[in-house]
Amino acid sequence: MGRERTKLSDRVFEAVATGMVEALERGTLSWPLPQPPMTDPDFPPIQPLSPQSLIEQGHGILQVDRAMFESNLNTVVDLIVPHRMNLSDDPFEVHQKWLHRRVGKVAERLLFNVATDWLAQAFDKSAPNTDRWWLAVALINGLSTVPQGQPVHQGYHLVESIALAERPGTWHTQPEVGPHQLEWNPQAVIPRHTGVVVHDAGVKAACWMIEQLENSGSQRRLLLMEWIRLLLHRPNLVGPLGLEAVLLRRASDPDEEVALRVTLCLAKAIEFNRDTGLRLAKRLHAREEILIKRGMADILTRMFRRLEWDAVPFLNDMLDDDDEGVLAAASSTVGDLRFLDVDLWVNTMMTLSKHPLPVVRRNMVPFLRFYLEQFPGDNHGLLTTLWQDGDEVVRTRMRELLMRLEEVSPEHFASRLQNFKEEHCSLEPFWEAFAHRKPERCVLWRAWFNGEGEQPTLPQQSPVLKSDMDDSGPMPSVEDARALLDNDSGQSND
Repeated sequence: MGRERTKLSDRVFEAVATGMVEALERGTLSWPLPQPPMTDPDFPPIQPLSPQSLIEQGHGILQVDRAMFESNLNTVVDLIVPHRMNLSDDPFEVHQKWLHRRVGKVAERLLFNVATDWLAQAFDKSAPNTDRWWLAVALINGLSTVPQGQPVHQGYHLVESIALAERPGTWHTQPEVGPHQLEWNPQAVIPRHTGVVVHDAGVKAACWMIEQLENSGSQRRLLLMEWIRLLLHRPNLVGPLGLEAVLLRRASDPDEEVALRVTLCLAKAIEFNRDTGLRLAKRLHAREEILIKRGMADILTRMFRRLEWDAVPFLNDMLDDDDEGVLAAASSTVGDLRFLDVDLWVNTMMTLSKHPLPVVRRNMVPFLRFYLEQFPGDNHGLLTTLWQDGDEVVRTRMRELLMRLEEVSPEHFASRLQNFKEEHCSLEPFWEAFAHRKPERCVLWRAWFNGEGEQPTLPQQSPVLKSDMDDSGPMPSVEDARALLDNDSGQSND
């Protein structure tokens, strides 16, 4: 082992030892620890006498098993170093300065690796190690301190493994592997069922862990929200772990940031239980913090898909809000009303088209295509209202819509121009853009608009050669094919 590797290994080992003691001290503040989900009848579990004895046991195991530490160190370094080196290079030499600046990150990953190893030994079906269980659950509890990084990603998987009483890394929905795959391990023990089956004792231990985070500071509660957001993708765990009750309590959390994280879980909570999800939405909607209001407005589309008519009161309240961010997000969701009631949707759009906030009026333009599909004659005068608004962003989007309408339906395009003329709308901004896009068509349409020509129609399309699936007929000449291609390319350039 090289000198640089030895120096880094000693620094990381000291950081891991210190971090383990601190994590175990935090993790054993709630005593006693939960009972192990898996035991051996021939060796009944022996409860640790005190937190101090458990801390000394964990520190002693780390000191004795230095080989396991070195193995985990190699794994962690290979994962985190930038892969901009030759495969034969030693990362401890090439990235020594980079690693020395990140000793804390390396130590944190190593501590989670230790917790994973201990939990795997505790859930060994052939010989479950209950001593490792106490150490693992205390260490995981102590390491779960911040709502980012390893506590989120690895901590979630460890809590899920506890609830299922399965070894970490066992994927219950993964297809069966075989010798045709490079990562196949003939000695691996992988469950052959495709569903997630909770373990009664494991659920109690996982609930204990969730309770510890919920009754701690705001950082731990934020971490709990990240775990719940991931656990909601496991419907079989939502009920046993009581996640709905946790979300309802955290929706009234005094910390605004914690309640904001609850909004990210709202859509999945409604999918799992519509009634409880609606209660949760109402509780969040009743809060007055601006960030929470904006968070609810951001997920309003997903609420419409799941709550349908029950989401309409939320939309109406948001459209009456004074915050520009809430109004911008809510107005962009108005299009969802067309799936419930077309008349209500059009009336709402007509009201918002006269809103004093420009961003609200701009959000109406993307729905004009659907509006013209339902009302080709612009019965409500929405197009003329928005055009008279004078906002350049609105007019730019409407010009693109009108030019597209001219390409597909000249009759409807002519009707819209007549409506603009009747309402005394200035079309010079449109003619200017139209002249740059299609000068020949612009001349024809302006002549018709001024009463100096006939209404233009769709240009003649070149006949498309279609095969009759019969190879007995004559083949077209090469000259005809080239002429057809030249015509098509010329039209596309126009």
